[in-house]
Amino acid sequence: MEQKNILIIGGGGREHALAWKLKQSPKVDNIFVAPGNSGTENIAENVNILATDITALASFAKQNNIYLTVVGQDDPLALGIVDEFKKQELRIWGPTQAAAQIESSKVFAKQLMKEMDVPTAAFETFTNYEQAQQYIKDYYAKRSVPIYGRLDTQTPMNRHATGSKKIVIKASGLALGKGVIICSNQEEAEDTLKQIMSDKIFGDSGNEVVIEEFMEGPEFSIHAFCDGANYKLLPPAQDHKPIFDGNLGPNTGGMGTIAPLPWVTEEIMSEVKTRIVEPILEGLKKHGAPFVGLLYPGLMLTKDGPKVIEFNARFGDPETQSLMRLLKTDLFDILEASVDGSLNKIEIEYHNHSACCIVLASGGYPEKYKKGKEIFGIDEAEKNSDVLVFHAGSTIKDGKAVTNGGRVLGVTATGPDLETTLNKAYTAIHHINFEGMQYRKDIGKSTMDFSPKY
Repeated sequence: MEQKNILIIGGGGREHALAWKLKQSPKVDNIFVAPGNSGTENIAENVNILATDITALASFAKQNNIYLTVVGQDDPLALGIVDEFKKQELRIWGPTQAAAQIESSKVFAKQLMKEMDVPTAAFETFTNYEQAQQYIKDYYAKRSVPIYGRLDTQTPMNRHATGSKKIVIKASGLALGKGVIICSNQEEAEDTLKQIMSDKIFGDSGNEVVIEEFMEGPEFSIHAFCDGANYKLLPPAQDHKPIFDGNLGPNTGGMGTIAPLPWVTEEIMSEVKTRIVEPILEGLKKHGAPFVGLLYPGLMLTKDGPKVIEFNARFGDPETQSLMRLLKTDLFDILEASVDGSLNKIEIEYHNHSACCIVLASGGYPEKYKKGKEIFGIDEAEKNSDVLVFHAGSTIKDGKAVTNGGRVLGVTATGPDLETTLNKAYTAIHHINFEGMQYRKDIGKSTMDFSPKY
């Protein structure tokens, strides 16, 4: 019988959660994670290869009889790892470089949404710094500004300009989840534009920007397993991006998640399917880029219904850490069906309980932070059988787990309801400590207080 060895690409909490779930499959033999972290080291074999070193990863896959490679991280997808592996007849789960543009180019995603009439914020795109500067000046001067390349004084963005003064500026390329900046006034907007396009705080990812209207409403995450023709939705989740309680401070890669969301009704999910997921998958197919892997639209429930904030072409982190605690079906079977184009032939089941993930981050994150701080108390935290700690930015030094990134740990818990689940997670956090540790104390609170009329 052929050995079912798995290679997972990435080194965050997402990859630890995927490895943990795949480890439960009786069909999986050996699991390798490249580069992995101190958590994956306990359940798999870490491989000292960067996630972006596609040549070395392909060689490793061949030499170690890897049956399936699972791409967790966004960078290798944008670089075309799936295309290269397929060229070498290596089995891999994830979208091609062309399909991954839905995440790697916000401009591509916005234009595809416009083409397929997918609800999203009104926007304009720029590659010229001076033109983008002038656009912002016109916006705050309440003049007519072009939307979708036309001049229209009645667009939602212009109506917004006469009221609230917030505006959103996005680096088009990948920026570790930090490339979306909400600006409250003209000075902030001009300064943000300068930092992105002139100072290059996100490198070449900021060569092109999207400037769009500020939307209001609660955010939620939808994940869809896709096989190029069929798709299956996972339970809705909610990430908390800003670093501080009350959604204050700069955006991060995510400070905590809850799933499922009680206020995301069947009616909302139906609209997400028919107006967002299905049109985008059809649009990608029309462009010769059928999507295989995990499509993840970040959404906002506005007064006009769900609208897309952005698309991702892989599992969200830390959403994965909550969602894997809910998944009942063998993850290996789902990934197999995705690659084989047979998702329509399997039923995916989830546990009927609540799950959460609270991120413990390094002091100073998402700005500068120190590494190498020893981590204490994980074993004590996990004495509650409903609590599981996933590692993200950690490594082993002198036989001890130490911090090695901005988001260090994801403390996950499950329970019969959201309040019980969150209490378990926060109780467990009291046992964990490392120098400078910070975390949000209000994960899930807005959902428990929120009952939208929709």
